[in-house]
Amino acid sequence: MVKYLVTGGSGFIGSAIAEKLILDKNNYVVIVDDLSTGDIGKLPELPKDNWRFIKCDVNDYSEIAPIMTSYQFDYVFHFAALVGVQRTQENPVKVLKDIDGIKNILGLSKNTTVKRIFFSSSSEIYGDPVEVPQNVYTTPLNSRLPYAIVKNVGEAFMRSYKQEFDLDYTIFRFFNTYGPKQSKDFVISKFILAAINNEDITIYGDGKQTRTFCYIDDNVDACLKTLTDNQFLNDVINIGGNFEISILQIAELVIKLTNSNSKIVYLDPLKDGDMRRRQPDNSDMKLLLGRKLIVVEEGIKKVLKEGLFELKDFEICKKSKA
Repeated sequence: MVKYLVTGGSGFIGSAIAEKLILDKNNYVVIVDDLSTGDIGKLPELPKDNWRFIKCDVNDYSEIAPIMTSYQFDYVFHFAALVGVQRTQENPVKVLKDIDGIKNILGLSKNTTVKRIFFSSSSEIYGDPVEVPQNVYTTPLNSRLPYAIVKNVGEAFMRSYKQEFDLDYTIFRFFNTYGPKQSKDFVISKFILAAINNEDITIYGDGKQTRTFCYIDDNVDACLKTLTDNQFLNDVINIGGNFEISILQIAELVIKLTNSNSKIVYLDPLKDGDMRRRQPDNSDMKLLLGRKLIVVEEGIKKVLKEGLFELKDFEICKKSKA
């Protein structure tokens, strides 16, 4: 049996990765999370024949060390981190604590049986867009935000442990990802929740800032293909969508698809972290998947169909629109 550790496994992307791994009965998966931002409701609804959840803070060596030495994992997906632009801005010191978790995972991995670490970095490290699309090899990493700095430090740790201890890694630079189990304080899920309740949809600034949005299935499939196909070994890959769309357009699309009466309300721009443009060079991801990515409108429809939103909420929208 191949043994996997997924840290941050009750978070959005971590839980989706874990669930896909668990579906293969040749795998045994241990999910750890301190539940500070994760949600136990996101854990797989699958028989616990080949997985278990352990509440654990990976930033605390005394908590994660016994788990890693006991199970002797083959692979680690290190996705545990404080996330969310506003949350990370409000808790900069807590963000920096995630460096301890990176050091703990790497130090324990090199001393056990771990063959490869898959590290969740972020598009935030690109900072203000010097070039578009952002390329993993040519685009400067110029963000000074604590969250971005921690991800950049994490990438440096990965390379350093490979050089000194021959510990293999793959770095995922995640761009905006969305899907049914995403926390309700991220852009698309936040807009959907407001729309189905006919509440105001709030946008920071003028709404003309653009992003690309990647549906969770595309994200997870690409990440796991790097494992199964042994690709991007000791390398970096952008994981994200390829169609640039403004935040205002996303709000308008959500209102249309939910048939909502919501109004769009503009707030003051965020002080930091709300870059005007963000678009990945995702040519490697598309080549890896060998198929087209799910377009945003189709993805939002999937969220509405599969998400954790009550059907009655949509009925309310329809009636109030009539």
